[in-house]
Amino acid sequence: MVRDELLRLRAEAEIEVATLARDLEALFSASRDSNADDEHDPEGATVGFERAQLTALLNAGRRRVAEVDDALARLDAGAYGVCESCARPIPPERLAVRPFARRCVACSA
Repeated sequence: MVRDELLRLRAEAEIEVATLARDLEALFSASRDSNADDEHDPEGATVGFERAQLTALLNAGRRRVAEVDDALARLDAGAYGVCESCARPIPPERLAVRPFARRCVACSA
């Protein structure tokens, strides 16, 4: 059950990463093909802002994939659900909200 949930989360994150990577590439491509000066367009966001926003979202998605991969490795090693700081069990309520949590709430604060 836990493995299935982690694999589902990983698949969702991979789809998000692929979509964001395509969007970012399309933005770069559109920027190369255009000589418009959007930096001074008072009506909308600049290409630079959009690029920064997509890059941040893409990096967050990649981190999520890595977090889930780490959780799967802990599951395989028998360490899933154990706080890496205090070695106590991570409460099921926390794992329900953050299945890839590495620490209990007390140690995360």
